[in-house]
Amino acid sequence: MEIQGRAWKYGDNINTDVLFPGKYTYTVKGREDIASHALEDLDPTFAPNVRTGDVIVGGRNFGCGSSREQAATCLVYNGVGAVIAESFSRIFYRNAINNGLLAIVCPEAVHAIHGQEIVTVDRKRRVIECAGGRFDFPALSATVQEILEAGGLVEQVKRRLEISSQSS
Repeated sequence: MEIQGRAWKYGDNINTDVLFPGKYTYTVKGREDIASHALEDLDPTFAPNVRTGDVIVGGRNFGCGSSREQAATCLVYNGVGAVIAESFSRIFYRNAINNGLLAIVCPEAVHAIHGQEIVTVDRKRRVIECAGGRFDFPALSATVQEILEAGGLVEQVKRRLEISSQSS
C-alpha cells in the first residue's frame, strides 16, 4: 500500500494534549467534531488544511502524555496516512495501530523531510521517499500488518469473527 501526501513537520515531545486538547475529551463525540480539534493549540492551520494521505513527521517521544485515544483518532478522522517519528510513546503507538494509523520509526527520514514537501510511504516495500532521499524502515509484524490492513483492531476482530462463523 502506498501513501502520498504533504508533510506536516513538528518537533520533539508532541504530547497527546497537543494532538487533541484534553478540554474536549468528554464534550465532543462525532468524527467531524473530533477531527476539527486536531493539533489546534500547536498548529491551527492543520485541521482546516490537512488532506487525505498527508503525513505527520515528528521528533522524539511523539504522542507522550496521557493515554487519550482521541490523539490518534483525530488524525485518522482527518485522513492522515502515516506518522513518521524518531520515536513514539508506547501508548500512542499502540493507539495509532489499533485505530489503523501507520506509525513508523525512522529517524533518518525525519531529519531529511521538510514541512509541506510531498512524502511517499510504501508500506509493502518499507520505504519512505522525499526530496532528501529514500529511507528504509523496519518491517511491521504480521499482526500489526493485519490490523492496519483491516483498518484497525476492531475491524480486524470483526473480520476474524466473520471468517470463524463462516467456517462453522
